[in-house]
Amino acid sequence: MGIVIAVISGKGGVGKTTATGNLGLGIAMNGKKCIVVDFDVGQRNLDMILGLENRVVYDMVHVMDEEVALSQAVIKSKSNENFFFLAASQTKDKSVLKSSKVKKLILNLKEQYEYVLLDSPAGIESGFEHTIEFADAAIIVVNPEVSSIRDADRAIGILDSKSHKVKEGGEVAKYLIINRIIANMVQKGEMLSSKDILDILNIKLLGKIPEDKRVIDASNQGRPIILDNTSEAGNAYKRISNRMCGKSVEMKDIEIDSDGFLRKLAGIFK
Repeated sequence: MGIVIAVISGKGGVGKTTATGNLGLGIAMNGKKCIVVDFDVGQRNLDMILGLENRVVYDMVHVMDEEVALSQAVIKSKSNENFFFLAASQTKDKSVLKSSKVKKLILNLKEQYEYVLLDSPAGIESGFEHTIEFADAAIIVVNPEVSSIRDADRAIGILDSKSHKVKEGGEVAKYLIINRIIANMVQKGEMLSSKDILDILNIKLLGKIPEDKRVIDASNQGRPIILDNTSEAGNAYKRISNRMCGKSVEMKDIEIDSDGFLRKLAGIFK
């Protein structure tokens, strides 16, 4: 049976969907069979980030309502033979998600894929609760700002109270990704440091991703940034994906403003 990982945030706009797509592809690049599922019913975006919007015919609601088989709705990515995608419906709303149907879908996916990544909708309403309900683990994506951390903390609380695994006496493993880090702002105290964030949320750090303007361009082109070997953000996603696949990867400190340090050093010897 595969592992189901819900990718959540609490607050919208932190890069959660981008993270889901890139991590899923990164896992597939490690030779693992991985599927990413868009749970944002009514407002899907994951298909565009992956460049698969023109290939969507059936979606997860069609599968849950047994109108089509799972194999008919799943799209195989051209980027990697191990990477698959299941779209959210754009014509339905979150009220179509029922626990019994979601559970059946999740169990079906676990039987066929080693990794199942669920892209949670923003906020903490019913769509969010159904995404986390049957997850084995959760990745919480935050930006280094107070509002993002506050909303993430609230989302973690709901995860612990609504998870089917917790209700059965178990525990949902929780991991943190800090996204859009700007080193010189951290050094100036204008942005929260990873230590500050970890002290507040008290969960295991999975990885740190620097701010990279090329991420938006890559998303608009439907080409995940992880495929760009020259991108700092892309390389950060690779490191995180490798960790998720059990590899030992050193945590790179991207909160040090090396350019600023070199400028100061040069100034000393003028």
